[in-house]
Order: sequence, then C-alpha cells, then structure tokens
Amino acid sequence: MWSLPQAQRAIIFAGCLAAAYTQLTTSPATIEYARRLGANELHIGILGALPTLMLFCQFLAAIAVNHLQYRRRLWFWTAMAHRLMLLPVALGPWLFPETSGPTWIWLLLGLTAVNQALLHFSSPLWLSWMGDYLPHTGLSSYWGARQYWMQWTSAVSLFAAATVLYELRLDIRTAFTAFTLLATVLGAADLLLFVKVPEPPVTRVPQPRLRDVLSEPFRNREFKRFIKFTCFWHFAAMAGAPFISLYLLEEVGMTLYQVLLLWTFSWIGGAMFSHRLGRWSDRFGARPVLVLCVAFKSVNMIALLLIPPTPVLAFWALAPIFMLDQVLNAGILIANNGFMIKHSPSQNRTMYIAASTALAGIVGGVTSIAAGGLMTLLAGQRWELLGRSWGHFHVMFAGSIVLRWVAAGWVRKIREPNALPVKHVMGEILGGLPWRPLLFPIGLYRSVSETELTGKPATAQPPRPKLLDRGQDRKSSELTGHRQG
Repeated sequence: MWSLPQAQRAIIFAGCLAAAYTQLTTSPATIEYARRLGANELHIGILGALPTLMLFCQFLAAIAVNHLQYRRRLWFWTAMAHRLMLLPVALGPWLFPETSGPTWIWLLLGLTAVNQALLHFSSPLWLSWMGDYLPHTGLSSYWGARQYWMQWTSAVSLFAAATVLYELRLDIRTAFTAFTLLATVLGAADLLLFVKVPEPPVTRVPQPRLRDVLSEPFRNREFKRFIKFTCFWHFAAMAGAPFISLYLLEEVGMTLYQVLLLWTFSWIGGAMFSHRLGRWSDRFGARPVLVLCVAFKSVNMIALLLIPPTPVLAFWALAPIFMLDQVLNAGILIANNGFMIKHSPSQNRTMYIAASTALAGIVGGVTSIAAGGLMTLLAGQRWELLGRSWGHFHVMFAGSIVLRWVAAGWVRKIREPNALPVKHVMGEILGGLPWRPLLFPIGLYRSVSETELTGKPATAQPPRPKLLDRGQDRKSSELTGHRQG
C-alpha cells in the first residue's frame, strides 16, 4: 500500500483521469451528436437532468455501506461498470447502421441514466472512504489542489477534442465514438490507481434502523438548513444551465469547435483560482466562500441574454464570463465539500452525503426535464421587447436569473461555527488585484491582517497549502467531521 503522501498524489492524478473521462463523455459533442440523431429540447432537458436526477442512488449506497466492513470492492466494480456503460451507444451506429435515429436517441438516454445511476451509487462509497482516510487538517486546501489539476485536465481535454474536430474535419458520429473509446480507457485507468490506496474500515451505525439512518441528517438543524439551500440552488441553476450549449449551437449559430473552445476557457478560469479557493475555505470557512460564489452566479445567465446573435462576437464576449463562472463553480464545489466533511459524523457519513446531494440532484433533475418540456411547448414563439426579439431560451434564462438571485439571499442563512464574515474573503480578493496601490492612499482598501481575523500575531498565518504530511498528528488526521462530494 502507498504511504499517505503517495496516496494523495495518486488521488489527484486519478481525479485528472476522471475529469478527462467526464469531459469527453458529457461535452457539447454529446449534445451535437444527439441533435444529429434528431433530439429536441425535451430530449436535451432529459439528458441534462440525468446527472442530477439519478443522485437518488446515493441513498441506496448510504444504506448499503452500513452493512459493509470495507467499501473498496463494491465501489470498484460499480464504478467500472459505469465507465463501460456508454460503449454500446458509441459503437452501435457503426455495427447496426440500419437502426433509426430515434432508437439511438432513447438508447443514449437510457444508457446515460444507467451510467449516472452507477456513478452516484459509487460516489458516496468513494467519498466516505476518502473522508475516513484523508486528514481533516488543511483538507479544503488539498481539495483545492485536486480541483486545480482536474480543471486544467478538463481544459486540455476539451481543447484537444476541439482541435481534433477542427483539424481532422471529423463528422460528429466518428468524433463521438473516438471520444467515448478514449474516455473509457482513461476512466478505467483512474479506478486502477485506487488499488493501492489504504482503506480504513467503515464506521457503521450500531444496530442501524433504516428509519433512523435515513432521518439522522434531517434532525441536525444546521445540516438540514444546508440541505434546504442545496435543493433550492439546484432548482435555480437547472432552470437554465442544461440548455447553454444547445442555445449556442442552435440559436447563436456557433460551431461545435467554438463551443468546445468556450468551455475550454471556462475550465482554465476554474483552474487559475482553485488553489486559492481551497485556501480561503480553510482559512475563513466554507460559508463565506459559498455565499460569495452564489452571489455572482447569475452573471453567466445575464450574459447569455445580452450577447449579440453573431457567433464570433458572442464567443469573445462570453469567453471571460465563462471563465468567471467556472471560478464560481469551483468555489461552490470546494466549499460544499469542506462544509460536508466538517459537519457530518464519521458514523453514517454516507447518508449525510446522500441527503445533501441526492435530494438536491432529484430537484435539479426534475427541474431540467420540466424546463425542457416547457421549452418544447414554447419552441418557435418569439416576443418583441426593448427592440429585441426574445425566444424560449431567453425565457428560461430569465427565470433562472431571478431564482439565482433568491438563492443568493437564501445561502446567507447557512450557519458554520467559527466561519468568518464574507468581507474577509473580499479583502483577500481586493488585496490580489492590481489596483491595490491606487486604493490604499485614499483609504478605500485596507488589508485584513491575521491579527484582525484571529487575534493572533501575523506570524501565525498558515503556510502555503501543500499536500498533507504523513508526519501530522494522527489523532488530528482521523476524520470526525463531515463531507460532501
């Protein structure tokens, strides 16, 4: 078995392989492939809903884990089946060319549903394993480092896919098949890296009763508040998010190459700030990072409403917005992970994970399907307002904007012991910007020192985050907190 530092490096590398798998199988190329098969807005809504709708499988994993001593074997084979599940729809049109397009659309939706079900069954097993193995000290910084490399891998994967499409002039069926085959190989390699990662035994609930196991996260007042917010947040986000790529391809008229490049810029933005977001979450708490990121999450929807219907102009207008949006996504993910790990008990941790992600995912999935159905009904209708013509995409984006504003107020209700106010994170952001020298003389900027934040001298500032040391006190290494995925 690997030592802790070796295992931590392997977990980061495995995360990069998993990121490549995810990008190659869920990129805009998949949406374009579905469009060429004849998919409409309802099909795209269902496709966008499945990653979150199938999160209910996390409850099944949470129940199963309380009857296991070790999770590795069940996780490995479930995750391997997940990695292989899309091969039939990638190879099928080549093997059975006489089969009609609608058949392949529904097969794509069905296999994607099974693929996501297996993913979400295996995810809490992996997360609780990591929660029991990785030390809590500096954990958000470690997740930030992992996110940093995963986001760069996502950017490189999408850029490589875009380049292949552009240079080789591949048709979408050939491209989708090639991307899926490569993704399957990378995804299987990701799983094999965990063979040598140590696994502590499961801390099971003594004599668990199903009702108690299911209800425990909802009896925790602060965690219940967090669950309510995540459910509403998924409702707000999924009213518009699943249709972004379809809108750019269908309404704005971008090529698939341009859309892939746009998402590449997005992942670069996330990669640039993941390290910093992890450090802020460790230093100031998960809550202020979460509050700040949610407050700005309507920006991308607003930009989509306002962009000109010219592909080139829209591309360059959206590139910086997509970069910012992925920074916010990374911050939300890191903050959620940190909050869940530190606020859930080692016993029944898997159920806490499921309660905070599965319920929210079900809400988001139902929202995406309902939004897709509504868009199908509104398709073809136009409204003239403020000198512009607005369509069904704009209706959903506008609705999502309003809901995201409500979520920005709701997130402030989350409570986290010892978390600092949002203004301290803002102080860090302003402190790193190039106009600091201009603001300082007139008193508009004042550095927030460590003495102000903690009452300790500035020399007590934590060192630059790095992979956790094997030599740390093992007692502080034991996970007694909480976690999300």
